[in-house]
Amino acid sequence: QVQLVESGGGLVQSGGSLRLSCTFSGNIRSVYAMAWYRQAPSEQRELVARIHTSGATNYKTSVRGRFTISGDSAKGSVDLEMTNLLPEDTAVYYCAVTTDLQGYMTERPDNWGQGTQVTVTP
Repeated sequence: QVQLVESGGGLVQSGGSLRLSCTFSGNIRSVYAMAWYRQAPSEQRELVARIHTSGATNYKTSVRGRFTISGDSAKGSVDLEMTNLLPEDTAVYYCAVTTDLQGYMTERPDNWGQGTQVTVTP
């Protein structure tokens, strides 16, 4: 009954920018945090960025300073602005919503989108 839909993925050259957007709706009990994950081929899914409802943010070290997460839990949206993209950023990107502290601390969001492909060429 919960839907998360990503958009904004695509193909871009190194140094380029993309803005990913995610809208979520449905019977989400509460929003503790919103996040973006990514998974490259043959790699484990990893946390890229997350934002707590307080506004506090966390970033994967390799994207810090290049990516910016923002969101509005009341509106049901979370965005990821990506700049200075690198080939190693190529992955399927997923938005996710965490509904409690346990999920936040263990990095196990309760709700996931379907993913959007980001491809960065040299």
